Amino acid sequence: MIKVALIGAGKMGLSHLSILGAHPDVEVVGVADSSKITLDVLKRFSAFKVYSDYKIMIQEVNPEAVIVSVPTKYHNSIVEELLLKNIHVFVEKPFCLNYEDSLKLSDLALQYNVINQVGYHNRFIGTFTEAKRIIENGFLGKINHYTGEAYGPVVIKKKNNTWRSKDDEGGGCLMDYASHVIDLIHYLISPIKQINGSILKKIFSENVDDSVYALLENENNISGVISVNWSDETYRKMSTSMTINGSNGKIIVDACELKVYFNDNNCPVGYSKGWNVKYITELSKPVDFYLRGEEYSLQIDYFIKSIIRKNKINKNSFSSANKTDKVISIIKSLN
Repeated sequence: MIKVALIGAGKMGLSHLSILGAHPDVEVVGVADSSKITLDVLKRFSAFKVYSDYKIMIQEVNPEAVIVSVPTKYHNSIVEELLLKNIHVFVEKPFCLNYEDSLKLSDLALQYNVINQVGYHNRFIGTFTEAKRIIENGFLGKINHYTGEAYGPVVIKKKNNTWRSKDDEGGGCLMDYASHVIDLIHYLISPIKQINGSILKKIFSENVDDSVYALLENENNISGVISVNWSDETYRKMSTSMTINGSNGKIIVDACELKVYFNDNNCPVGYSKGWNVKYITELSKPVDFYLRGEEYSLQIDYFIKSIIRKNKINKNSFSSANKTDKVISIIKSLN
């Protein structure tokens, strides 16, 4: 059993806590949060040991691993403290507010030889992992262009005094939602090496961006476009998708389905020339505990199993998240 503690019991923190509590290889040894109401509820309705000060919790329960699910502005200091104690860390996205901090933490995690992971959950969605398999095995041919998109009704009226409206807390469409798209591009295509132009637009927010548009260039001279808007109420919820053009076909993929066109019969088993459609129900891996989507359980399970197996090569590492932080920093600097 891996002794795991949680810092931050907000929306995502409670999701992680539910998954951890049901995991067969996890013992939840403590939960820390600054909200008295949250802690009172956990005291009353759960068996978890709760703390108002995470530092006291770490000292008392001595966890092997910690899930950090607090506002992004606190990531740097908390994660650094945990790494210096040789504690394995899973931290929510975006990793850090600036590229320099995430680079420092990435180097520190390597130095202390601990498992490190960032919560970019799209890498655990079956449709995206299948798209990755098709591309990696060369079935799409040479990639020449892609479009990464995300739209949804997150901010659809003027709103202030929440973390989403504060740049120094990780708010804004670029940090909160375009980061998912940028990370997915790195996962499916290759690292972005240059931003050839970008626009950050305010729609309802006064202090942060509500939409992001950028023209990108990746390694191997692959071009791409991102278009992200969290003030689009024509969507019921945020929807992330990728369209990828290759010399042997085309992929259109989101969290629900994968559509692939092959120019010829050089395609994977189970596919054929022309259009093919696979649904998430065909591509999802089974999980012991379902909450909001298989991907949330799968990413936590991956983290725990990496600790058990001492697997130092993590597909959602601090190092990979640092690449996303760097792109975000460059886009910000251009606007």
